[in-house]
Amino acid sequence: MEGYLTMSEKERRRLLVFDRIKHKQLNLMECSKKLGISYRQILRSYKRYCEQGTVGLVHRSRGKPSNRAKPTQFKNKVIELYTSQYKGYGPTLAAEKLAGDGFVLDHETLRRWLVAEGKWKKKRKRAKHRSWRERREHFGELVQLDGSHHPWFGDGQKRRCLMNMVDDATGTKLSLMDDEETTSLAMRTLWLWIDRYGVPQSLYTDKKNVFVTHREPTVEEQLLGIKPMTAFGKACNKLGIEIIEANSPQAKGRVERSHGVYQDRFVKELALKGTTTVEGANELLKGGFVDDLNAKFARGPKDPKDYHRPVPKGLDLNEVFSFEETRVVTNDWTVRYENRMFQILKDNQPLPRPGAKVLVRTLLDGQIQMLYQGKKLKYRPITSSRRPVVGATNHSGAKGASSSRKRIPSKTHPWRGNYKLMWDRTGVR
Repeated sequence: MEGYLTMSEKERRRLLVFDRIKHKQLNLMECSKKLGISYRQILRSYKRYCEQGTVGLVHRSRGKPSNRAKPTQFKNKVIELYTSQYKGYGPTLAAEKLAGDGFVLDHETLRRWLVAEGKWKKKRKRAKHRSWRERREHFGELVQLDGSHHPWFGDGQKRRCLMNMVDDATGTKLSLMDDEETTSLAMRTLWLWIDRYGVPQSLYTDKKNVFVTHREPTVEEQLLGIKPMTAFGKACNKLGIEIIEANSPQAKGRVERSHGVYQDRFVKELALKGTTTVEGANELLKGGFVDDLNAKFARGPKDPKDYHRPVPKGLDLNEVFSFEETRVVTNDWTVRYENRMFQILKDNQPLPRPGAKVLVRTLLDGQIQMLYQGKKLKYRPITSSRRPVVGATNHSGAKGASSSRKRIPSKTHPWRGNYKLMWDRTGVR
């Protein structure tokens, strides 16, 4: 036979063994054991070798279209649909979207087609050196929490923050979006996680002042032996959640890599649905997008025991996730808070006395609560913009207005006297 004959390693090995059979150095049974194939298969292959020579060992499907190959019409339709609707999508994500349109194919098949058409280029990611850390063993043992700032509604649009939570053991995700990375967003995201899974044992966060603070403790905190905490930290402390600070983005790599998944898939999903508002994005997240990610990427924990806990008895999450500050009751039983005045009503039991400290709590919905000795106080807001100074007199002698007249000491005032003589009389130096 003229020309070249391409053979695989397995076919070349079979040629060498069959050649030894031909020279009576091996029998068919020994050949079967050496090649690891059945005796009947050896009979068929050796017979074809004797009839056709070396060509008989080459796989008969070589050079022919695969029986499992997709029809050309199917391939052309897929390429056309990718170009018109999913341009820029990775082969894996594009294959998922195409399956939803009724065109089911493997992502590697789509990758080969796109590379051949010049619509996709291989991207090599250089590995960065980092120390490997083993996953936690239990679901809820450690949950990573971080915000991702990105133009989610397209290039040139305002950057919003997607607060993302990822369980370290399973990779289970949950997220929520807002305009900025605020304490309120962090609280609402953790509240959503607790409603769905329970209270996690610990959170892994960065050192942003939303989660932790490194300020010096106040005198009151020093006397009570309290560590300075943010509003988010206080809420976690009430729930028994430990906050662990990460020293680098790589330390919380699971949530950082999850940001990349969202910035690829969620951006495309928002564009596909025509969503351009934060409210619409959150509806999409809660409406199945996150569940689909978990179904695809989450894995089972090493130990099936769930480390999530129920909310402690007596705690109302609506009051746990709030902002609390201490204020002092004035002589007229009012409290000033955020440049507003509130009148504490007389029928409170117990009624705080002037000078007493009350706890002012602002809920996430804007509602304000006041507490004294652990009990909620009744109060009413003071709507008047001006508050008279008690005991002050005006120019005419009427009370209620402060005087602007400059006080000048009289001629007989001690300030005008002989200080040396006064010291000699009193003996004060």
